[in-house]
Amino acid sequence: MSQLSFKNRIALNYIITTGLLILVVFSVIYFIVKHTVYSHIDENIKVEIQNHLEEIKQKEGKIILIDQEEWNEREHNTVDVNPVFVEFLDLNKKIIDKAPNLKTQTLEFKDSVEDFELFDAKMGDHSIRQVQVPLHIKNKKIGYIIVAMSLEDSKLVLNNLFDVMCLSFLGILVLLFFIARFFAGRSIKPINAIINTSRIITRDNLKARIPLPRTRDELYTLSKTINNLLNRLEDAIEREKQFTSDASHELRTPLTVIKGTLEVLVRKPRDSKEYEEKINYCIKEVDHLNLLVDQLLLMARFENQRQNIKAESVHLNALILDVLTLNTEKINKQRISIKFNAFEDYYIKSDNFLVITILRNIISNAIKYTNKDGEVSILLSKQNEKTVCTISDNGIGIAKEDLEAIFNPFFRSNSTDHPEIKGTGLGLSIVKRITELLHIKFKIDSEKGVGTTVVLSFNDTLKTLS
Repeated sequence: MSQLSFKNRIALNYIITTGLLILVVFSVIYFIVKHTVYSHIDENIKVEIQNHLEEIKQKEGKIILIDQEEWNEREHNTVDVNPVFVEFLDLNKKIIDKAPNLKTQTLEFKDSVEDFELFDAKMGDHSIRQVQVPLHIKNKKIGYIIVAMSLEDSKLVLNNLFDVMCLSFLGILVLLFFIARFFAGRSIKPINAIINTSRIITRDNLKARIPLPRTRDELYTLSKTINNLLNRLEDAIEREKQFTSDASHELRTPLTVIKGTLEVLVRKPRDSKEYEEKINYCIKEVDHLNLLVDQLLLMARFENQRQNIKAESVHLNALILDVLTLNTEKINKQRISIKFNAFEDYYIKSDNFLVITILRNIISNAIKYTNKDGEVSILLSKQNEKTVCTISDNGIGIAKEDLEAIFNPFFRSNSTDHPEIKGTGLGLSIVKRITELLHIKFKIDSEKGVGTTVVLSFNDTLKTLS
């Protein structure tokens, strides 16, 4: 069995809901009409009972149940117009007298029914509404009176009403289905536009956008959301293309330098000092190339998949000291003063490798961009139940207009003004991604010619890494 289309499902759900509502309304109408009809019949029967009870009298020791003139009235004598059937019984439930319109038929006394209780019964093939009441004269029970009225006309009306409602219900459902299907088709036109637009969107063609419906409803929101998603995808692919282009360029540059240097060396014999100088130069370029490859691989890990975070107790004091030890040669060469203040041991729950990657990049940058005889200050403290690491330097600083761009891969602020400072432009981009992954608050302030301050606010609980 093939699945219904979305348009038909909408129409079907609509008519099911509406059909249930119509069914409830029709049922209420039917039972109200039925109650009204029965109430009218019951009221007439009660009036008849009251009238006949008032007519019973005792004359010259003889009980007179009803006058002959009363029996001759049309309602007691005929059965064609709203007939009223009356029957008198003695205490043994035997018939004493009955209305002429009963002819050969009789009303049956029901022992299981309470006195004065109205109920439906049968008289031959005819449906009747009946009540049976005890007769009393001078507080002495002398028998029973049974009064009934025909239900044939009422049943006919109710049956006709039921048939009309059933046919109307089916007709309304069919009509509603086609009406709902028509309006559902019009309502889902924007979905068809989404489908058609999605078919023409490829990796190389992300310019197409879904036309927004005029009505600002859920489909408008869906179309706008998909357009925003396409915008983000296009930006991500453009950044990927730019990253690939920049990475190729950055990798090609040191390789070209190394190749050029080696080609110069093999052109003619040279003394050992010159060989040593050029080889050392190539080694530095290889080191730079290795650093670049490592950072590119680290970037790729975060770009393609979220790294499995290994949460453990991390001793920040020890990590900072390890990073400073690794940079001892640079610190001594530049005669940089290092001030590390921590009044206690600070531990956090995080990934040790990722945290040391953050600290190595930031501290190495602080040392790299600080002038000779400069100062780098590192402070560990507690603020609002969070461990805060503040790293400051009085180096060359970053221009205000470049503060937003420094997190872009391969961007280096004022690199032409300081060609002696080597770098890849990937460090802060990596730091930014790791801090977002570990939910570490990362803030950087800088002023050109004054220095840079980086503030890292660490979460101390493991739940923030989930």
